[in-house]
Order: sequence, then structure tokens, then C-alpha cells
Amino acid sequence: MNEDTPRGFAFALGAFAIWGMLPFYFRALGHVPTPEVVAHRVIWAVPVALGWLLYLGRTADLRLAIRTPRMLGMAVVTAALISLNWGAYVWLIQSGQAMEAALGYYINPIFSVFLGSIFLGERLSARQWGAVALAFAAVVVLTVEAGSLPLGALVLVFSWGGYAFFKRALPIGPNQGFALEALILLPVALAFMGWQAAQGNLFAAQASGVDWLLLLGCGVITAVPLILYANGAKGLRLSTIAISGYAIPTMIFLISTLAFQEPFEGARLIAFPMIWAAMALYIWEVLRKRRAARA
Repeated sequence: MNEDTPRGFAFALGAFAIWGMLPFYFRALGHVPTPEVVAHRVIWAVPVALGWLLYLGRTADLRLAIRTPRMLGMAVVTAALISLNWGAYVWLIQSGQAMEAALGYYINPIFSVFLGSIFLGERLSARQWGAVALAFAAVVVLTVEAGSLPLGALVLVFSWGGYAFFKRALPIGPNQGFALEALILLPVALAFMGWQAAQGNLFAAQASGVDWLLLLGCGVITAVPLILYANGAKGLRLSTIAISGYAIPTMIFLISTLAFQEPFEGARLIAFPMIWAAMALYIWEVLRKRRAARA
């Protein structure tokens, strides 16, 4: 895509708005065990994803993927990574660590660039190496003060970075790919719920009406922004998507400080400005490449 379109902006804005506001949603489910919330995300995302494919008339691609062992195997890998990402994110929000979730998503694009240099042979510019170094140094600063790694943020970084990396090798459209991943995870989610019920530990068994509405809504808030993003990407330049994606961790950071009143002090006062400087270098390089492509 060589030009940004209003339609592309509208779709992307809708996706970013939903993703950015998810901390409020999962905080409202803070009393529900994290694994059960993730299971509900999977279970109720399946009908939304399949319904969308039926509307598009693209179910043939999904059937072909299911019958292709290599494609199915790659989808198992991406499904495992995205479920790990969902679990880490929900747990961080529910445990009052939304700021650490923001940290992870600030680092994500920089980590993806780093993966490209290692596994795809992509040469990094001086600014990109500077962004990688600043992000690494920020993690070191947080680790030194806390005495341990910010594991939640790092799980988000590695799971999403790995997901994006392997997703590149999955020869199927984003809508079909998400439906395939949800179908792969569905038996696992149902088995977990059945096991919890057998143990007498299933929260849904005593959930209130409001709880059930929120749990059912997990399918919508999981599938809809992915669908919006996939359609928005068709109407935006890659550089625009790369830059505007930083709106998500920024919204999470603002929610963590202003709404959830998580402390922004100590090492965070040093680490986050370092991350923002890394973000600035990343955006600078994206814009430089766009100008070079135009020239």
C-alpha cells in the first residue's frame, strides 16, 4: 500500500481504541482466574471468527489450511504463542501491573526489528541499534532496582515477537489465520473448563449475570479488533501502521497511571524515558525509510 486512506485510518483507529481500552475490561474481570478468562477468550472468539469468514465467503481457505500438515503445524506454533501472550497480558492487568504490560508493548516493535536482524539477515541502521540498546538498558535498570527481571513484560515481548515472526511464514490471510488458531486452541480451552468443572473450581458455575456478559464479550473484544486491524492494514502504509501502533502502549500507560494509579517512581522514572527515546529512534528510522522510498 503506497497511500494512506481514510477507510484504513478508520479501521485501524477502531482496533487501536479497543486494544488500548482493554485494561478496563480485564480489570472488571479481576476476580475471575486468569486461565479461565483466556479460555473464554478462545471459546467465544471461535463463533465470531467463523461468522466473519462465512460473511466474507473465505471458508475454503480455512478448510485447505486444516488439510495441509505444514500449515497446520505452523498454526499450532502461532496459536500457542498468542495464547501465552493473552495469558500474560490478562494476568498483568488483573494483578495491578498494567504499567509493565505497557512496557512490554513499547518494546515489541524494537524486538521485532532485532529478530529480523538475527533470523532474516536484515541489516540494522545505527538508529535501530540505538533503539535496541536503549530498550535493553531500560530492562537492566528495572532489573537492578527490583532484583529480578520484569518477567511479565518480557513474556509479552517474546510471545508477541515470536508470534509475529512465525505468522510471516503462515501462507494464509489474517482473518483465516486467526480463525484457524482459535479452532486449534478450542479443544484445549474446553478441556480446561471441563477439568475445572470436575474439580469444582469453575468460576462460571457461580458467575453473576454481569460476569457472564463480560465473559461472553471476551470473544468480541478478542476477534473484532483483529478483524478491524486486518482491514485497516489494507488501507495504510506499513510505516503508518508501525508508528500508529505505539498508541496502544501509550493508552495502557496512561490508564495505569491516571486511572489505576500505579506508582510511577524509582527505576521507572529512568527506564520509561529510555523506552520513549528508543521509540523515537524507531519512528525516526521508519520515517527516513518512507522518505527514501518516495525518492
